[in-house]
Amino acid sequence: MAVWAIGDIQGCFDSLLQLLDKIKFDPKHDTLWIAGDLINRGNQSLETINYLYAMRDSIKVVLGNHDIALIAAYYGVKKANDTIKPILKAPNAKELINWLRRQPFLVWDFKLGYMMAHAGISPQFDFGAARKYASQIEKKLQGEHPEAWLHDMLKTSSDIFDANATPLDIEKYILSSFTRMRFCSDDGRLDFFQKGTPTNFKVGMKGLKPWFACETRKSTTLKVVFGHWSTLGFYHGNGVLALDTGCVWGGKLTAARLDTEEPVVVQVQCPQTLEPGED
Repeated sequence: MAVWAIGDIQGCFDSLLQLLDKIKFDPKHDTLWIAGDLINRGNQSLETINYLYAMRDSIKVVLGNHDIALIAAYYGVKKANDTIKPILKAPNAKELINWLRRQPFLVWDFKLGYMMAHAGISPQFDFGAARKYASQIEKKLQGEHPEAWLHDMLKTSSDIFDANATPLDIEKYILSSFTRMRFCSDDGRLDFFQKGTPTNFKVGMKGLKPWFACETRKSTTLKVVFGHWSTLGFYHGNGVLALDTGCVWGGKLTAARLDTEEPVVVQVQCPQTLEPGED
């Protein structure tokens, strides 16, 4: 019985199948953690989500920003692009969306020593806070009428946590930190616009650091598995395990085994190549 975690799939179905074959994944015995962004950009998004839904009892998924965008498009809150339109037109679209919006923003396993969120854990949150706030927005997304909440959430972002802010601003921060963050400044304020590498000169000039290197970062006790950051690539250190290796950009799809003393890393090359800036 093995536990594997993989980074952003983004609709690269052939790469997913190749990777699962390479790690000899058996859904009857093994468990797969998926760090969000199951779909979008890749041209096999429908095949990907149908496949994962079919083995839903063997996987743990956290929601990423592209998954949220799909849910929002289903409810008419956001415009759909060509790669997710087949999902929205599928005969089982309602079933798929209802399954997706009931996935968490955070999963954890004390025995393994890991927790997982798509973009990571806000440097302002310890484990208890992360668990509490993930649950708060999960309830909103899983409610009977999530469209109004999504409409408010996707208007703007809140870049710093303030317990005295309005409930709406607090939830905007929670959602953004779980699904969109990469960099932070010394005071813990998040930056949602920079997408480059941590060594990028312009990023350094702005005084930004990766969220996991923020000096005021609180302890999460567990190591954090995350995706979302293709230009960072695979990274293991600072109590984190980054698994987005840019599959849809012509990079690789990466799996890391979590139930071993040190992560066992397996990768496959992705044949799909998007140009930076494509959506």
